[in-house]
Amino acid sequence: MNLIIRLLITAIVAFLLTKILPGVHFDGFSTAIIFAIVLGLLNLFVKPILNLFGLPLTIITLGFFALVINAIIILIADYFIDSMVVDGFWWAFIFSIALSIVTSLANSMLSDGD
Repeated sequence: MNLIIRLLITAIVAFLLTKILPGVHFDGFSTAIIFAIVLGLLNLFVKPILNLFGLPLTIITLGFFALVINAIIILIADYFIDSMVVDGFWWAFIFSIALSIVTSLANSMLSDGD
């Protein structure tokens, strides 16, 4: 049940961010739900591989390259979801940072309520 709630939180936050950020577009809320599922799968399977290959750059940049990896994950999700459009790397970068911050805050409020 906790997984479903976290996916819904991610979908809601992503959908609301598309209303604020002009460089990221969803066709509807159903696209946001699909995005949350695809993002979860990419974070589970692809992100560890990217983190492993990007580890030297992450160390050299003192962790900044991890933000680039998050943006790459958003762009990969955009590739797989036809009803989602990201207007470039920098929009994916900004979207990934905002999504991470707001989702973390929402999940922490959720876990404090338990």
